[in-house]
Amino acid sequence: MPILEWLNKNEAVKTADKVPYHLLKANSELSYGEKSSNMIIKGDNLEALKALLPYYKGQVKCIYIDPPYNTGNAFEQYDDNLEHSIWLSLMYPRLELLRELLSEDGSIWISIDDDECHYLKVICDEIFGRNNFVNNVIWEKKYGIQNDAKWMSDNHDHILCYAKDKDVWRPNLLPRTDEMNARYKNPDNDPRGNWMSDNLSVKTYSASNDFSITTPKGKIVNPPAGYCWRVSKNTYALMVKDNRIWFGKDGLGTPRIKRFLSEVKQGTVSRTMWVRNDVGDNDEAKKEAKQFNSENVFATPKPERLIERILTLATNEGDLVLDSFLGSGTTCAVAHKMGRKYIGIEMGEHAVTHCVPRLKAVINGEQGGISKALNWREIFLSIIKKYF
Repeated sequence: MPILEWLNKNEAVKTADKVPYHLLKANSELSYGEKSSNMIIKGDNLEALKALLPYYKGQVKCIYIDPPYNTGNAFEQYDDNLEHSIWLSLMYPRLELLRELLSEDGSIWISIDDDECHYLKVICDEIFGRNNFVNNVIWEKKYGIQNDAKWMSDNHDHILCYAKDKDVWRPNLLPRTDEMNARYKNPDNDPRGNWMSDNLSVKTYSASNDFSITTPKGKIVNPPAGYCWRVSKNTYALMVKDNRIWFGKDGLGTPRIKRFLSEVKQGTVSRTMWVRNDVGDNDEAKKEAKQFNSENVFATPKPERLIERILTLATNEGDLVLDSFLGSGTTCAVAHKMGRKYIGIEMGEHAVTHCVPRLKAVINGEQGGISKALNWREIFLSIIKKYF
């Protein structure tokens, strides 16, 4: 397998082993809400990850990180102008420790843009194994066109997804949308509920499935030229008997299969193209971040709906989520609302100025981001009644 070489890589490969173990010290003044194992850690994430290792090795179901993109821009909260080899040396040992923390059925999701994406994938192939690469998700981060762009208007980021063991890990299905379910009707009042019709003919030809069908009104129907029916003659007869063939309201239409909503897969497989209408964009993320600190708005937040999509695919209620580049606290906020356990690590002062007030608001039942979609206020009130 090809590997990436850069200046001082040998030192970077040894860094994780050389980092000493540290003890984590709780700050009671910043603790809030009911007692739990959830944590926000302020400090260098390399040292923090090493400190977590003795207690959480192999226990984290999902890791999401949004590291500095190394774009050459200077953000107020981050120095995002690291020289390329330094950036790679920064990422390598952290990814090694993150892999150790992942459970065998866990996955890691990394937001990145074009500048370092492909270099990042090569070192992830080396650390997690090329065979454990799942997909490169494309996220539509903005809608408008940059008319002042010198080359092309950049409107997407990447999210690299790796499994700890791809043979073990499987993503959850995404919930069915109201739009999907609206396609199902019940024009014949079938007691099995709503259904939609599907084509009975297929292009893959089989002579045994090429036969004439007589509709209830006596019309003779054959499959289109070069096509055949999807089922055999015997299976077709059984489906007619079970009222699973639809001939239209007048009984003269081309036969179609009835697919019942109650029998379809109760969810959908995720695509690798995530559009802003479904998971939010940079503008939505900035509006969310302003609710918690309008005077010093975090420069590069992610929308809650984007993190919700990842946690929906990668976790179930009660699973442990880790974000070692916590930023403004989005991952922990979403994890809390979704009933996941979480650990967030942030080195900068915004661990206190941004993350703490955001999580306090969430614990108090705030209604921004995905709160209304999850009915977060009702969940919050039920928790209050339970413990108080």
